[in-house]
Order: sequence, then C-alpha cells, then structure tokens
Amino acid sequence: MDTPLREPTFWILTALAGPALHGYGIIREVAALSAGRLSMRPGTLYGALDRLVDAGLIETDREEVVDGRLRRYYRLSDTGRATLAGETERLRRNVEAATARLGNPTRATRPIAPRAVGGLA
Repeated sequence: MDTPLREPTFWILTALAGPALHGYGIIREVAALSAGRLSMRPGTLYGALDRLVDAGLIETDREEVVDGRLRRYYRLSDTGRATLAGETERLRRNVEAATARLGNPTRATRPIAPRAVGGLA
C-alpha cells in the first residue's frame, strides 16, 4: 500500500472484515466501530463502495430483493484484507511511536496549542 487510507475507507473495510453487509448494515457498523465518530450518509457510502469495488478492495457477495428493492451485500476481497492489514500495522506503529514518545519525554515540554490557521499538520 503506497498511501494511507482515508478514515471513511478504513472504517468501511473494517466493517466488511466481518460478515458480508448491505449498505445500511455498513452505515450502522461503521458508526458502531468508530464509536459514533463517523456517520456516513447513503450517497457518500454508495460512491465509496463503487470506488472500492473498482479498486478491487471489496466485492459483491450476493443480492436479494427486499420490499421490491435490490439489496446488495458486500464483502472484503483478498486484496482488501491485505490492504486493511497493512494499514492496521502502519497505524499500530504510529501509535507505538507516539506512545513511547509521550511516555519518555526527552525534555520538559508543554502541550502545543493548535495554530489559528490551518490546524495541526
């Protein structure tokens, strides 16, 4: 994996690391896994799902008709599973480095306030 995953992509792949889910199931699972920090709208989700299918990270598991509407279930592909595992390892190393630095300050420091323009880099 060359670039880090965007947070919504990370959570969608994480949700699909379990059983196959349909769109609304993915929305609920992402909200639960992110402890409510990420709330996806259907339009945003379905655009992301199309991109992830095109990228080979997820695939259609099955389709069914419910109340006259097509319900498509998605699952993580082998490529998606490897991508998620790589991103998880990258994030783990980042957390490990930050945790070590916070627990082992080399000099007395005080918290840095965010810049007024541009936020934190």
